[in-house]
Amino acid sequence: MDMSKASLEDVGLSLRRFGFVDYIVFVFMLLICAVIGVYYGFCAGKVTAAEYLMGGRNMQTFPVAMSLIASFISGITLLGTPTEIYLYGTQYLYIAGGIIGMAVIMGSAYLPVFHNLQLTSTYEYLERRFDKNVRLFGSFLFTVTIITWLPIVIYVPALAFNQVTGINVHIITPAVCIVCIFYTCVGGLKAVVWTDVVQTIIMCGAIVLVVIKGTMDIGGLNVVWERNYVTGRIESPNFSMDPTVRHSVMSLTVGGGFYYLMLIGVAQDQMQRYLTLPTVHAGRIALWTFVVGSLGIILLCSYSGLLIYATYYDCDPLTTKLASAKDQLLPLLVMDTLKGIPGLPGLFVAGVFSAALSSMSTGLNSMAAVVLEDFYKTWFLHQLSPRQTDILMKSVVVILGTICVALVFVVEHLGSVLQMSMSLSGVTHGSSLGIFSMGLFFPWVNSKCVLFGGISAMAFMSWVSLGTQAALAAGDITFETKPLSVEGCSYDFVTPASIVINSTIEDSTKEVFVLYRISYLWYTLLGTVVSMTVGLVASFITGPKDPASVDPMLLSPVIRRFLPKKQTQDVDMALLNGYKL
Repeated sequence: MDMSKASLEDVGLSLRRFGFVDYIVFVFMLLICAVIGVYYGFCAGKVTAAEYLMGGRNMQTFPVAMSLIASFISGITLLGTPTEIYLYGTQYLYIAGGIIGMAVIMGSAYLPVFHNLQLTSTYEYLERRFDKNVRLFGSFLFTVTIITWLPIVIYVPALAFNQVTGINVHIITPAVCIVCIFYTCVGGLKAVVWTDVVQTIIMCGAIVLVVIKGTMDIGGLNVVWERNYVTGRIESPNFSMDPTVRHSVMSLTVGGGFYYLMLIGVAQDQMQRYLTLPTVHAGRIALWTFVVGSLGIILLCSYSGLLIYATYYDCDPLTTKLASAKDQLLPLLVMDTLKGIPGLPGLFVAGVFSAALSSMSTGLNSMAAVVLEDFYKTWFLHQLSPRQTDILMKSVVVILGTICVALVFVVEHLGSVLQMSMSLSGVTHGSSLGIFSMGLFFPWVNSKCVLFGGISAMAFMSWVSLGTQAALAAGDITFETKPLSVEGCSYDFVTPASIVINSTIEDSTKEVFVLYRISYLWYTLLGTVVSMTVGLVASFITGPKDPASVDPMLLSPVIRRFLPKKQTQDVDMALLNGYKL
């Protein structure tokens, strides 16, 4: 052993210099969020249920667009995307095609229906189109999605904080989440939206700062490009049609597009913000602003992954265990790059937490809407007083927030966050998108069959998704990574026996059931196809619904053009008399 080398522990400690100024910056961010919540909860006038959940339906386009970006770009994106690029290359960037395609479909086929109906909960649509049972099923799917997604969102920034401070994940998580639960609870949707604006600015500023400083430190863009190019991380499009290929142009644009269509186009937590805007036109502006902003952040995060490799190209911190988890790579780079500048590491960690808190606050507020509008008002005839309504909504925020914090103990054992979050969401996303799409595009589907299709898809995708996660956890499925090396390390470390230095990790998916090997990007589309196929076939077997009996306002504009002239005239008259375009 070369005694002149530093130990791994010494190097790790040297990168955990989160100083007093950094803590001040971090706490200041939390205080801003809390103050916004106090203002909208106590100083901006009486907060009615409509104000708490929908912002009065007259919010401005820009803050809503910033809120959409902030809640969409969670810590999963900020930390998971650089890890993806570092390990697997730039193929993931073609997800941009899926996001753009999603916006085209959503803006023309989904958004106008929900907005013109003046919904509070998107699942109210399912009752109007079908019945209460379908509405409750849709709300149940959303509840499962939120409860499985929010713990991942919370866990990710705690990883970053652990990397830069050494403070245990389960100490910082509840401390920070209390602030989020507080401002969401007292301030409602307006507090959520305006804290999202602040958090988006912090988030973008932090990642831009790291990118610029890190690139300068290693010698410029040419060095970043060259070191990644020679190891194959700069990739040309993979046009493979094989569904078991983890990332291809087809899976990213088509499969990814359907994933984001569910996430942005019908889910309550995102659609709720579009419904706060006064017109469909304003909603479309917010949608395309969101697309531009989110793609910009994804591009920055992807470049960060290239920068991480260019910085550690000859000393992989995952092999040496300098980074104890895959999604601690970017925080490691931050501390390595910004450690000599007081306050800047604190700004970065504040940015990561901002992304997480915006997603968490959005999820909690939307669940308050779902519990009130879908569960309580469906099951109970007693009309709540304004005071009782307020207590119910705030109780949902507190209870659900507490549950999600507790579930962080489970999440930390499940692996890389980017793939894990998209994989687990496949259990409910396909089913949910399927039942909404059947309502919007197929007027002859009846209520019982759409529910049967949705339940069938959920059961099928639970089997596929959970079976795949079990195979991944058991090591039966692994994915080939780009070359990693530790030849240039300046510190001592112990190499795990399972790691092959200066090589790739080979794919080992032999003897695994074929459905467990399909790319996680296909999960939402696969569930949607199963749901719609079962629902349509069952409807024609049991007796299709008469399309003339369906209110044309409940059908997508794409379908309305094929309706009899009398029905289209009724739609035009309804829009002129009671709905804002």
